[in-house]
Amino acid sequence: MSWKTQLPAVRGKLLIDEALAPFTWFRVGGPADVVFLPADEQDLSDFLKALDPSVPVMAIGVGSNLLVRDGGVEGVVIRLGKGFNGVEPLGDNRIKAGSAVPDAILARKAAEAGIAGLEFYVGVPGTIGGAVIMNAGCYGAETVNVVKSVRVMDRAGAVRELSVEDLHYTYRHSALQDGEPVIVLDAIFEGTPDAPEAIKARMAEITTRRETTQPIREKTGGSTFKNPPGHSSWKLVDEAGWRGKPFGGAMFSPLHCNFLINTGEATAADLEGLGEAVRADVLAKTGVQLDWEIKRIGRAG
Repeated sequence: MSWKTQLPAVRGKLLIDEALAPFTWFRVGGPADVVFLPADEQDLSDFLKALDPSVPVMAIGVGSNLLVRDGGVEGVVIRLGKGFNGVEPLGDNRIKAGSAVPDAILARKAAEAGIAGLEFYVGVPGTIGGAVIMNAGCYGAETVNVVKSVRVMDRAGAVRELSVEDLHYTYRHSALQDGEPVIVLDAIFEGTPDAPEAIKARMAEITTRRETTQPIREKTGGSTFKNPPGHSSWKLVDEAGWRGKPFGGAMFSPLHCNFLINTGEATAADLEGLGEAVRADVLAKTGVQLDWEIKRIGRAG
């Protein structure tokens, strides 16, 4: 008998053999064995405590920086939603946000509360959970500059709080990516006081800059590669001749060639295959190794 027929009772939703493509910005990828949409933190904890511990579990947000392979994902994929999207100013220039809160919404709520320093989040695609895990940032600012503490849940459903020091942040990396996987529940951020209108004006500048330099209305996953030390990934991709060059249904954007895009009918294999071809070509031509920033999960088709 399959473990999928013996799942714990939940108050949220359990979706069996559910396609993951609609959950990602690339709009590609195979199904998950199970997708769980928990009602709230308690529902998630109860489910994890009762689930067979041998079943793999992973959490996703809005799928902005995620490539799901065509063969789908083994185990349970947890999609955090309404029960994890609260935003609450705490006073003293601090603000708490649930892991499912879009980064841009946190920036706007902080601005309304007169908290400066979180403006850069208006230019970061995705949600707070992913931002905290990967030290997301743009235009010279990163999550490490503003996050103070994070609450996480482990595979057994237990909750603990971590300080920013516990996270050992480096460029696009944190300790949350190492060892046993955890699920981010929420985080507390701290900025500095400023007039809301001044903060919003800076956010408007970031939004304008992003709209004119990035293919934000395409089926994309944001920045494809991390910037190697001393280099810009987009320049390496461009100089290797891959700007706007088709590869199946995939392409590096003519507007910003560190953005991998699904031109309409791409498979996950097209997208990953193009990324790997570019990595190999750049390494051969320059000796510089490009590392993926986009998270790739699941089984090959």
